[in-house]
Amino acid sequence: MITFHLFAITFACILDRIIGDPENWPHPVRWIGSLIYKLEKSWNKGTSRRAKGIGMLLTVLLIVGGISFLIVRLFFWIHPLAGIVAEGILISTAIAQKSLKKAALSVYAPLEKGDIEEARQKLSYIVGRDTDKLEEPEIVRGAIETVAENTSDGITAPLFWALIGGAPLALMYRAINTCDSIVGYRNEKYQEFGWASARLDDAVNWIPSRITSICMLVSSQPEYMNVREAWKIVWRDAKKHPSPNSGWGEAAVAAILGIQLGGINYYKGIVSNRAKMGDPLIHLEKSHILKANTIVARTVPIFLLLLWLGGMLIEMACTRG
Repeated sequence: MITFHLFAITFACILDRIIGDPENWPHPVRWIGSLIYKLEKSWNKGTSRRAKGIGMLLTVLLIVGGISFLIVRLFFWIHPLAGIVAEGILISTAIAQKSLKKAALSVYAPLEKGDIEEARQKLSYIVGRDTDKLEEPEIVRGAIETVAENTSDGITAPLFWALIGGAPLALMYRAINTCDSIVGYRNEKYQEFGWASARLDDAVNWIPSRITSICMLVSSQPEYMNVREAWKIVWRDAKKHPSPNSGWGEAAVAAILGIQLGGINYYKGIVSNRAKMGDPLIHLEKSHILKANTIVARTVPIFLLLLWLGGMLIEMACTRG
């Protein structure tokens, strides 16, 4: 079964690279988001909000996992090839390599034309921070941080879980990630209700984020230092991030490009001083957005190769057993 997952994962990567997520096409993640919003509106009230948040998370996972499992089993029952294709299509909806690249380029394009207002607006679509007063270096930083963080969340982590459990586990991962993005905030409204979603999201991203960081350093030669020095920077800075996982991608990209990420952000006018990632060997420039996309493009094939190697080892061990 691992071999089937590997073929489906590879097909999913090719499909996402070519087609991506067309805006007008139906998409499981949008349906998952709608389900979460409905449950949150109904359940996030009164007492026992933490228990209700756990119930919401389990309900979403049971529905997403159950439906995707039945779809995959049906197509594998028809024919193994049909099962691989169906599973690959489902996995492709859980990853977003083309969408991530497109989002970064939507910020780069107006910067290239000198249109700072449009760049601020485009950045506001992909980050939660205030963007209306940002100058070009801070806009560039926001775009690069989004690319670096979402390389794991949006691409490699769902592929990692797809290796273990196929499309059902990849979509369940995406459901956890979506729950966290909607209710996983440390504020009065979601502190208790989103507790389980935030904690589980941290757990399922722990291994993939660190493997992704290593793949970044393996696939892209650092511009101003050797790999060993770059890894020291990653190890030094990744743990400073408020998220236990997001810092690994950001620190790796910063070390590879010789730039510094992190610093002062504003969220609805409230200051947030984020830990700095990397050493500022050179100033941030708009071309770094393109370079960040290149790092992602090189990282994914290396990560996919690791999945194949790991999957084949597991398959051989199971066969011997």
